[in-house]
Amino acid sequence: QVQLVESGGGLVQPGGSLRLSCAASGTIFSFRFNTMGWYRQAPGKERELVAIISSGGSTNYGNSVKGRFTISRDNGKNTVYLQMNSLKPEDTAVYYCWASGAYWGQGTQVTVSS
Repeated sequence: QVQLVESGGGLVQPGGSLRLSCAASGTIFSFRFNTMGWYRQAPGKERELVAIISSGGSTNYGNSVKGRFTISRDNGKNTVYLQMNSLKPEDTAVYYCWASGAYWGQGTQVTVSS
């Protein structure tokens, strides 16, 4: 069984920053060999890609977050991070951690509002 547990969400003002973390565990899960990523879903909208990072460290970002968000991973801690800067109200969504093999976390709420 694979578990992905997100943390770090919350309420932040426009222009602020947050860092999300996703800790992975599971007897059949080899974190260092998996592509990891973050998706988000706003109310009434489809889930969309935020960022992904391969086992080798290559990254890819959704167009709306390029230049503001940074994804990284610590294979020693089985954790993937999402550093979010210059947050905008339109970044408000539930953010989900994802791992190749179609594993999903429960999600963490990010709200950007003054």
